[in-house]
Amino acid sequence: MKYAGMPMGMWILFRRSFRNHLVSVLGFTETEAARVTTAAKPKYREIIAKLPEFEKADRFKMNIVNCAMLSAFVLSMKERPSLEKLTEYYAKAMMTGPMRFFCRVMGKKKFNKQDIQGMKATAALKAADRNPYSWNMEFLPYADGSGYEARFTRCGICTLMKELGLYDLVPAMCHLDYTMAEAGGACDFIREYTLASGGPYCDCGYRKKTKG
Repeated sequence: MKYAGMPMGMWILFRRSFRNHLVSVLGFTETEAARVTTAAKPKYREIIAKLPEFEKADRFKMNIVNCAMLSAFVLSMKERPSLEKLTEYYAKAMMTGPMRFFCRVMGKKKFNKQDIQGMKATAALKAADRNPYSWNMEFLPYADGSGYEARFTRCGICTLMKELGLYDLVPAMCHLDYTMAEAGGACDFIREYTLASGGPYCDCGYRKKTKG
C-alpha cells in the first residue's frame, strides 16, 4: 500500500492525539512520548508498505490503516501497556473533535437506503477472499426491523496484529465499535462474540435507539 494518500493523511490527523494521550492515559513523560512518536512514524510506514492495495470498493481500508498506526505506536514503546489501558488509550486517541463530527454525520445516515445498500454491497464483495488484510461479512437485518447485524467471518486486524505479535491486543481495537456507535447517536451497539476472543464470528449488531 502506498503511504501517500489515506495513510499519510491519517498520520497527520491523528499523530498529535496519539502522542498527547501517551501522556494523559499511559502516564508517559513528555520526553518519552516524543521519542515513541518519532520512532512510530518509520515503523508505521514500514507496516503500510507491506500491505497490499485495497480494492476501490473495499470500505475497510481505513480500519487497517488505523490498525497499522496503533501497532506502530505499541511496537515503539519500551513496555506494552495492559489491554485495559490500551483500550482506553486507543479510544481517546481516536475520538478527536473531527472524528466525533464524522460519527454524528454517519449516525444521521444510519439505516437509510444508502447505508443498507452499502452494507449489502460490502457483504457481496467478500474482499478478504483476495486480500487477507480485509474483511468478509454477512448482512443480517433483524426480523423485527429494529436494525441489523454485520457478521464478520474474516478480520484484517486479526491477520495483521497476529503477524506483528500483537494478537492479544486486538480487543483494544474492537472496543472502538461501541465508542463510535455511541458518538453517532443513532443506535445501540450489541455484540456477543469476537473472532479475537475465540468466537465463531464477530457479531456487530446495530439496533435503532427508541425515542422517549
